[in-house]
Amino acid sequence: MRRRSGAMTTKKRAAKKRVASWVVTEEFWARVEPLVPIRERPTDKKFTRKAGAGRKPKSARLVFEGIVYVLRTGCQWKALPKERFGSASAIHKRFLEWERAGVFEAIWAAGLAEYDQMEGIAWRWQSVDGAMFKAPLAQEQVGANPTDRGKKWEQASPVGRRPWRPLVARRDRSEPA
Repeated sequence: MRRRSGAMTTKKRAAKKRVASWVVTEEFWARVEPLVPIRERPTDKKFTRKAGAGRKPKSARLVFEGIVYVLRTGCQWKALPKERFGSASAIHKRFLEWERAGVFEAIWAAGLAEYDQMEGIAWRWQSVDGAMFKAPLAQEQVGANPTDRGKKWEQASPVGRRPWRPLVARRDRSEPA
C-alpha cells in the first residue's frame, strides 16, 4: 500500500483546526474586545446586598459567544445551550444593553473598514434594489384572497330558511332605537 503524501496530511490537519461558525476564536475576540463596553456598577444606586455577594456576572466573551451562537444558528434565545452559556435571559439582557450602546454597529464599522483596507470596496459603484408600491397586475394574476373564501356573504342560505338580513338597513346610533 502506498503512503499518503505530506500534502494530504497537512490538508487534513488544516481541516481539523476548522472551528464551528459560532465559536469565537482568540483572534476574533482580540478585535472585538476593545469595542465591548466595560460593565460598571452605578454609584448612585443603593444595593441591599453586600458588595461581592450573589452570582458573578458573566464574562463579556461568554456573552458575546452566546450572541454569536444565536445569530449563526438562528435559534431562539431560550434555546441557547444552558450547560455552555448559562441563563439565556442574562445573555439576551446583555445583548439589549450592547445594542443600545452601539456595540454591534461599531463591530460592523470596524469590520467594514478592515475589509476595505484588505480588499478595497468599490465605493463608486453601489446599487440598491427595492420596491415601494404594490405590483399593479398582481390581483389579476393571483385572483381573490384565499382567506376571504367561504365568508358569510358568499355562503348559500340554510335549507328551508330565508337568508339572514339585518332587521334595520341602517340606523343612526345617536338616535334611540
